[in-house]
Amino acid sequence: MSLPGGYTLRGVKAEDAVSVAGHRYPEAADHAERPVYAAWLAGALAAGRYEGIMAECRGEVVAGAGLTLLEWGPTRGHPGALRGRLINVWTHPEHRRRGLARTLCAHLLAWAQSRGVGTVGLGSTPQARDLYRSLGFAPQPAEMKWEAPR
Repeated sequence: MSLPGGYTLRGVKAEDAVSVAGHRYPEAADHAERPVYAAWLAGALAAGRYEGIMAECRGEVVAGAGLTLLEWGPTRGHPGALRGRLINVWTHPEHRRRGLARTLCAHLLAWAQSRGVGTVGLGSTPQARDLYRSLGFAPQPAEMKWEAPR
């Protein structure tokens, strides 16, 4: 879990919530989502349900990733009550292909394991699937989603 020269790691703090929300919702059409997400993130950090890490270069955040803990309950083969969800994985385009996302994700997976979390899920873009496979993630064909009517 080493970074190339010129990069440093630091944990996400409550004052980073607005920045993380901007990485999660970069499109202008989604700007209204940012304050709601930033408020959730600040609360999850305070409650210990979110671990986030950022890479900086010359004092500027250039990559980030987070893992949220979910109260899931024990399941067949997994007696622990917690599961993790890897979220907010982002790298500035000028800093991609340098191992930053891999290092951040590996750090978060080690953190999850230290907390007794044996299962971590994520949503992936096609471009990122090889990265996640290399970290040990496997595609899951059965995931479905329901959304309440608005």
